[in-house]
Amino acid sequence: MSSLLRLATAGSVDDGKSTLVGRLLYDTKSVLADQLDAVQRASVDKGLSTPDLSLLVDGLRSEREQGITIDVAYRYFATPRRSFVLADTPGHVQYTRNTVTGASTARLAVLLVDARNGVVEQTKRHAAVLALLGVPQLVLAVNKVDLIGYDEAAFTVIAKEFAAHAASLGYAEGSVLAVPVSALHGDNVATRSEHTPWYQGPTLLEHLETVPVAPDPHEAAFRLPVQYVIRPRTAEHPDYRGYAGQIAAGTVRPGDEVAVLPQGLTTTVERVDTPDGPVAEAGAGASVTVLLSDDLDVARGDLVASAAHRPSVTDECTATLCWLSTTPLRPGTKVLVKHGTRTVQALVTELGSRFDEQTLSTVAAPEALELNEIGSVGLRLAEPLPVDDYADSPRTGAFLVIDPAGGDTLAAGLVGERFGVLGARA
Repeated sequence: MSSLLRLATAGSVDDGKSTLVGRLLYDTKSVLADQLDAVQRASVDKGLSTPDLSLLVDGLRSEREQGITIDVAYRYFATPRRSFVLADTPGHVQYTRNTVTGASTARLAVLLVDARNGVVEQTKRHAAVLALLGVPQLVLAVNKVDLIGYDEAAFTVIAKEFAAHAASLGYAEGSVLAVPVSALHGDNVATRSEHTPWYQGPTLLEHLETVPVAPDPHEAAFRLPVQYVIRPRTAEHPDYRGYAGQIAAGTVRPGDEVAVLPQGLTTTVERVDTPDGPVAEAGAGASVTVLLSDDLDVARGDLVASAAHRPSVTDECTATLCWLSTTPLRPGTKVLVKHGTRTVQALVTELGSRFDEQTLSTVAAPEALELNEIGSVGLRLAEPLPVDDYADSPRTGAFLVIDPAGGDTLAAGLVGERFGVLGARA
C-alpha cells in the first residue's frame, strides 16, 4: 500500500501555479479524458498549439480570486509510489486565512516564484505562515526558467536567497529544496529536463514521491476524542458500553493503560472494535469503539489518552489565532472554543502579539486582531480542556473559535505561542 502525502501550494498571482498543478495532474495521468478534450478544444480556440494545462484548475480559481467563492481547492492524484492530496490556495495577499486552511494538515508545501522576479515579499510571507503552522518540508519551484534561458546563475541566486530566508524561519538545510521548472513545457516537473544539465537534484515529482512523511502519527501519543457513547442495551449485548470516535494520534491496543480526561481517571483498554470486528491494534485516522476495563463515567467530549503521555488539562492557555471574521477581536471578547468533540465557553484575556506580514516581525500588545491577521492571545476557559501543544500533536493542539451568538467560525487556533519559530522580535 502506497503512503499518502498531504501538500499545499502557494505563490504570488501569475507565478504559474495553475499551470504547475495542471502539469502534475496531467503527467500523473490524473485527468479524465473528457476534461483533457475540453482543455484541448479551449486551447485551440485561444490559438495555442499545445494544451493550456492551467485550464484544468483555472475554472474554479477564477471564481475564487474574484471573490465569488474564496476557498481552498483540493486536488487528488497518485503514482505507483505514493498518493497525494494537494491543497491549492489562492495567491492574493488578502487570503492569508486560505493559506492557513490549506497548509494546516500539510507535511510539505510547494512555493512558486517566477524566475524573472525571484523571491518577492509574498514569497516571504507565505514561508513565514508555513513556518508558524509547522509545515516541515518546503520546495521552492523556480518556475518559467525557459523565459530566462535556463540560466544556472540566476537560479542559484534565487535558491540561495530563499534558503537564507527559510533558515531565518528555523528550517534546516535538508528540509528545503529548490527546483528549476517550466510548468508550461514540463521541465523538471515529472521528467528531467535536457535544458538544465547543471541541475543534479530530483524532479519535483521525484521529490514528492520520496520525501519523508514522518513523523508518523502512529508513533505519537494515543489520543481519542469521544464522539459517541454506544450502549445498545439489547439481549445480545446487555452490558456493552463503548466509546466511539476517530483516533487523532497514536495507536491503541487491548491492555494499554489510558487516562480519561479531563477527569484524570486511569484504566486499561479491554477491547478495540471496528465495523469489521475487534482488532489487535488501531492507529491514527481509524474510527473505532474502545471498551474499557472499568465502569467509568465517560461522555461525548472527553478524551481517552495515553496514561504515560497525557496532555495538559488546563482552564487557561496561550494560543496563536488566525482571525477569520470581519469584526475585530479585542481583549474581553467572549467566545466558544471547539476542541476535538468538546465545546466550552472562553474569554479572551489579552492580545499578546500580532504577526506583521509586511515586516515579517511581531508587534507587541496590539489593540485588536483584524480579518486575516495572526496573533498570540490568552484564553480563560470556563471548563478545563485536555490540550497538547500544536508542535507536539497538531490534531489535539488545534481548535476553532466560534461566535456564541450566531455560531460562525471566528478563528482557527493553535495551542502555544508560535512566533518563536520565526526568530522575530517583539
